[in-house]
Amino acid sequence: MSYLLSYIVAKLGGELVGPDITIERLAPLDAAGPGALTFLANPKYRKQLDGTAASAVIVSPDMAEAAAGRSLIVARDPYLYFAQVATLFHPTPVAVPGIHSRAVVGEDSRVGGSSEVREGVSIGRNTVIGERCRLLPGVVVGDDVVLGDDVVLHPNVTIYAGCRIGSRVTVHAGTVIGSDGFGLAWAKDHWFKIPQTGVVVIGDDVEIGANTTIDRGAMADTVIANGVKIDNLVQIAHNVHIGEHTAIAGCVGIAGSTHIGAYCTVGGAAMFVGHIEIADRTHIGGGTLVSKSIRKPDNYASSYPLSTMKDWLSNAVHLRHLDDYVERLKKIEREVGALRNSEEDKE
Repeated sequence: MSYLLSYIVAKLGGELVGPDITIERLAPLDAAGPGALTFLANPKYRKQLDGTAASAVIVSPDMAEAAAGRSLIVARDPYLYFAQVATLFHPTPVAVPGIHSRAVVGEDSRVGGSSEVREGVSIGRNTVIGERCRLLPGVVVGDDVVLGDDVVLHPNVTIYAGCRIGSRVTVHAGTVIGSDGFGLAWAKDHWFKIPQTGVVVIGDDVEIGANTTIDRGAMADTVIANGVKIDNLVQIAHNVHIGEHTAIAGCVGIAGSTHIGAYCTVGGAAMFVGHIEIADRTHIGGGTLVSKSIRKPDNYASSYPLSTMKDWLSNAVHLRHLDDYVERLKKIEREVGALRNSEEDKE
């Protein structure tokens, strides 16, 4: 698949500067060769621009002069533009209508005529599958589930009973949606399981990575709003609510009944305690422990700086005595204050 630069600009906008040439592939700035289109989004990679063998580069208006002498597409946001070009070169596969002979569809379920149900798929009873959906091998969809249009479930995704998924949702391999939340009551000598009677409700245009788990609600529902993007290996507990267009990186753990606002970003391996609220447009750094509600949007992080084991152990000794140091400091401050008052009285 190849495209003229003029065709790309006609489809996606931007400004073509220099010769109109054919682009055969996409490549990163430092590895691009003839026939490739690349991009420069961060000025710190400016030096790589001089050495690239790419036939054309996507640049911002500020970098157009520095990149002169080759074919350019000038765009306000080069990274976003490159992502759009990548979609042009690698379009999403479309559904091949039909239900494979080795798929199982339960009683009173309805599958859209334009949807694709592959071998080994199991669809429960009273379930509705929309149009142009793709259910790939090994997918299990429980009873009373509703899928919107253009949903893609990759191999071995499991959707438990009663869950509702919007349109244009992609769920990657191995993810489980609607498993029981971790609801237990202590009965003096054993744990008593609390029935998890809610479901998971997922909005439109959501993407969920591989091997992620989203638990059903205990009584109310777990809700993932429109446009949310969730990476691989994320754990979302019961009754969590995630606001629109929030992005969550891999290995994040979110405890029950946490509400994360809209347009937030959460770095990898961040952890949230339960029953807290996070304001819209809050940004959480990777590895951060969020132990209380955040009412004011800002950038938050609590990662301890990397050090050698020897230095870490040395610092840990001091940390263990931190309360003693604070008390000693307060005592010194009181003594200094008393001396100052005494000197003032003498004057």
